This record gives sequence, C-alpha cells and structure tokens, in this order.
Amino acid sequence: MPTLLSCLTTLSALTLSLLTGAAPAAQAQSKAPSRFMTDSLDRYIERGMRQWQIPGLAVVVVKNGQVVVSKGYGVRAVGRPEPVDANTLFMIASNTKLFTGTALAKLEDDKKLSLNDRADKYLPYFRLYDSLTTPLVTVRDLMGHHFGTKTFQGDFTFWDSDLSREEVVKRMRLLKPNGQFRKDYGYCNAGFVAAGLVIPAATGGTSWDDYVRQNFLQPLGMTNTYTGTTGYGQRPNIALPYSNTFGPLALMPFDNIDNIGPCGSMVSNVTDLAKWLRFQLDSGRYEGKQLLSWAALRKTRDPNTLLSTRKSTLLPTHYMTYGLGVFSADYAGSQVFWHTGGATGHVSNVCFVPEEQLGIAILTNNDNQSFFEALRYQILDSYLGVPYTNRSAAFLKDAKAGDKETYATVAKLQARVEKKKKLPLALEAYTGQFTHPLFGPISIAKKGKQLVVSFSNHPNLTATLDYMDGQEFRATYSNPSYGIFPAVFKIEGQRAASVEMRINPFIEYDSYLFSRL
Repeated sequence: MPTLLSCLTTLSALTLSLLTGAAPAAQAQSKAPSRFMTDSLDRYIERGMRQWQIPGLAVVVVKNGQVVVSKGYGVRAVGRPEPVDANTLFMIASNTKLFTGTALAKLEDDKKLSLNDRADKYLPYFRLYDSLTTPLVTVRDLMGHHFGTKTFQGDFTFWDSDLSREEVVKRMRLLKPNGQFRKDYGYCNAGFVAAGLVIPAATGGTSWDDYVRQNFLQPLGMTNTYTGTTGYGQRPNIALPYSNTFGPLALMPFDNIDNIGPCGSMVSNVTDLAKWLRFQLDSGRYEGKQLLSWAALRKTRDPNTLLSTRKSTLLPTHYMTYGLGVFSADYAGSQVFWHTGGATGHVSNVCFVPEEQLGIAILTNNDNQSFFEALRYQILDSYLGVPYTNRSAAFLKDAKAGDKETYATVAKLQARVEKKKKLPLALEAYTGQFTHPLFGPISIAKKGKQLVVSFSNHPNLTATLDYMDGQEFRATYSNPSYGIFPAVFKIEGQRAASVEMRINPFIEYDSYLFSRL
C-alpha cells in the first residue's frame, strides 16, 4: 500500500509538470513485453506477409531510448533475391504530415508566426468555397482536416499531377463542402500543402523541403531520408511498389507527388525513423540536445479535431483526436500517437507511446493490405499487457471478402465487354473535349475500336474505354492503381454531353462528371 508521503511526492511532481509545462518523466516501471516479441515476432511477420501477399516489410521498435528491433523481411522486388533490410527505402506518404506540423510548431516557438494567425496572412490567394469561412481559417486549421469537405476530396485532381503547390491551394476554393467548418472531419491533403507553403512566407523564402531538412533531418542524422519522390526509382536499396487491389499482385508505377510534398512525399527507412521516434519519445531531445522545446512538440499532439468518443468494438480504445499531423487515442490505458501513410504500392505507420517510452515504425510495399496495422497493434498488445489475439487473422477475414467482391466486379465488367454489344452511336459521338470545374479538361479520342482518355495536368495518365452496354464503357487506367471502373456517358441529341468517371477510392471516393466543352 502506498504511503501518504509517496502519494504527495507523486502529486507534487505531477503538479510541477502541469504548472511549468515540463515534459513528464518516463514511468520508472514500464511494462515488460510479452513473449510475443522474443518468441513469435519473426514467425508472425513471415506468416502475415505470405497471407497478405507482401513482398517486403521493415520494422523498428524503440524502447526506453534503445532500438530493440530493426530489421527487414522479404524482398525489395518480386522475383529478385535482394532482401529488405533496415536501410531499405520506402515511401512513407502521409507520415510526412507530422514533419510538416512539427515545422509549423517550431516556427511558432521561434516567434516567426502564430498557429492562430489567419492563413491568408501568409497565403493571399488562399480561398475556400464559402467566402465567409475563408477569413476564419487559421494556420492551425490548415492541418485540422475539418474544412467540412469529404475525405480525399480533390485528390484525383492533385495526386500525381503536374500542378504546382500554389495551384493546388488555389483550387481548394473549388472544393464544395458537404459538412461544416471546424465541425465535420474530412481528411484533406490539400490543407497540408497549404500549411507547407506558409513556411516560405513566414521565413522569407525557405522552402518546406529545405526547412524540414535543416531543422529535423540533418540534426537527427536522418541522412537517408528525402523530402521528395523524385529520383526514388534510381536510388539504391529501394522497395518497389506493388498492389493486388484489382487483380493479381503486380508492379505499380512510381508515384511522383512532390507537388503535394508537405502532405505526403517523403521517403525513408526504419533506421532513420528510429531517430525520429527517439526525438518524439525524449520530448524534443536527441542525443542529449534539445532540438525543439517540449512546449512546441506538445502542440503537435494537442487535439485539433475530435474524431470519436466511442468505444471500439475491435480494439481497447475509446476516443480519437487529430493534432498537427498525428492521431491520438487511448490504448489499453496508455495514450498512443500515430499516423499511417499510403502511396501507390506502399503503406506504412509510425507510432509512439511516450509514457511507455515505446516507438514503432512499419514500412511495406503492397498497398492492398492491413497487415501493417495488425502488426502495430500486435506489438502494442505485447508491450501494454493486452491478452494475445491474432489481429492479422481478424483483419484478413474482412479483407479477403472485400477483395473477392472487387475481383468479382472487375470480372463482371469484363463479361459485359465480351458480349460485344452494338454501340447505339458511332464511336465518334463520344469523342471530344470535356471538362470538370476542379479537374479541368480531358480529351477523348478514337483509337481503333476503343476510346482513349487523356487527362490535363496528368501527363502520364490515360484510360482506355471499351464499350459494354447502354451508354457505359469500361475504363481501364494506364496506371493500374487507378483501377477499372464504368465510365457512364449522357447523350443529348446525337453525341455525348458528359461522362462520369471514377477511380480507386484509395485516391478519391467521389466520381467526377466531365461536361462537353
């Protein structure tokens, strides 16, 4: 039984922490991991990779300031022997966001800006769809995912495009919300692009890329981490991107998303991410040096947007919030911070539990799987005393059902094409220039017995249209990650007046209606 003196001592330390803003010390007696980490981790990962068709995976675990696991599994490329190791590069996608949020928190700490400043103070061209909302948007709001827009809204236009960062932000005025500002959550990549552009405005010209390199990558010694995807394919020791979303596992094209860099273009490995985790777990210190004040680091974790206050049916969690590029939730009684990242052929997560001095990063090169999340929960369970349950098996059942449904839908589209029904109009009636207010123009041309769609601002993307029936064609995108979906024309008179197209919801959920110019 604790004595009155020990209770008062604990209370005094907590009170001092609250009053001074000092970082709370790590727990003196952190939980020891279950035998899973020593006896079962390798088998669990190798089995999961087979079941989920993951060519390569890298994982790092940091505990009490030390790297206790740092290794790779599988291969960098299917059919080749080169193994994944701790230095293999992966795209970390939206795990970039916390670097951006931390950069803005540092700028506030350095008195270069306030997170509560109006966004248009730094970005005069910044506008939202609702003109009354625009002057209310702060720098903090840019990273809150609470503009009232839908999750991923606009990403078909922005992802893998040649639009500049400024043009992406300027087109945010065309994102019509279906919810309320600061009330409804909708994951918005473009908001982080805008946040990244605040940096040169506040620093007199230092780009987001340079600021992140100078203030985080270089001081942390993250020498093999890059702010952009340009040149990824030419670097040594890279994991190639794969997906089996719409069919058998296949090699995917490399994403080129530097134009939206602050929301998701970084490339790293688990060796470097261990340093980022140690920085997070040591309250902004690294190797004994304070790189960022605790007060500034804490602001990245403070709730910016409330996501949920309901108990999960699958996990030991009850609430979820979003800060400046990081999610937060309770997990088995501890506060956990994390983010996931998804690019074509790569999904990842980075997670840390400060009160347990525990950090985890997992990088993979198949984008159609949830094993990267199951493994994170399995490691958390091991360290936080949660009784063992096979998270991968639980997730796999639902995933297989979803894949079966997708493959069946693709097969049905193929069957409709193979019926070779007669077109109600000549192919030429469907050709021409069409446009969408946000996306811009597309061009549809005849090529043999097919139609080919070319997309403005997406020079490397086309779609082949094969007639099915009615006014519907099957659209097969040249980049397989965009998927296989119906393209539906509307006819007025003797020619197409519009065409509705959709892509993989991994990029954007909503379809786009392109009207004839």
